[in-house]
Amino acid sequence: MGSSADTPLAGRTALVTGASRGIGRAIAARLATAGAHVALVARGSARLTEAAAEIGGAAVPCDLADEAAVEALTGRLRAVWPAVAPDIVVNAAGAFALAPIAETEPADFDRHLGLNLRAPFLVIRVLLPAMLERGSGHIVSIGSVAGRQAFPGNGAYSASKFGLRGLHAVLELEVRGTGVRCTLIEPAATDTPLWDAIDRSAHRGLPLPGQMLAADDVADAVLYAVTRSPRTSIRTISMERA
Repeated sequence: MGSSADTPLAGRTALVTGASRGIGRAIAARLATAGAHVALVARGSARLTEAAAEIGGAAVPCDLADEAAVEALTGRLRAVWPAVAPDIVVNAAGAFALAPIAETEPADFDRHLGLNLRAPFLVIRVLLPAMLERGSGHIVSIGSVAGRQAFPGNGAYSASKFGLRGLHAVLELEVRGTGVRCTLIEPAATDTPLWDAIDRSAHRGLPLPGQMLAADDVADAVLYAVTRSPRTSIRTISMERA
């Protein structure tokens, strides 16, 4: 049996979006290993069910672009645990593609804003009221170095991640003193399947996988933030490859 130091999140609940692969899956696994009862949320049910079975969590398929589906999350979570809102919410779902602004299709721009900015807003909007009523909870949003630094070809992605940074800044002010905490984690390039679709020949100078952070590095940062003393608020974590 592990010690309390091995399972600092024992008895706590966590919801992780984008949990079927990449950073979201690594975060869900890390929180589960730390003792949390994890609800994994993503659109595709087959891959999500597989991830939940491997991690030991509950699969909760949900299209985060669908406002009604996100609204229904609270009811669906009652089948996972008694509380309306989890102790920890991690917004890790994301879209990533590269194109000059002049060549970016409006639909692709909307897709980035929808998944990287609007979806976290919808999740927070649905779950935050119960956290405020309870007087506790921790909301973690996965941003990006591209949310504070401009890179060519990142018009849609940066717009969404800069927006997420602004949303987090306002949220931090609004929850201060309520017992609810929030953390924005901004990793540099991270080796995930999102890079598989990128045509490297069209985008020179991109980091190679061995030059990137690992998804587990971001998961470590999440675990660090949510296991601090309630007296401590970790507002932002900026991550670079050493």
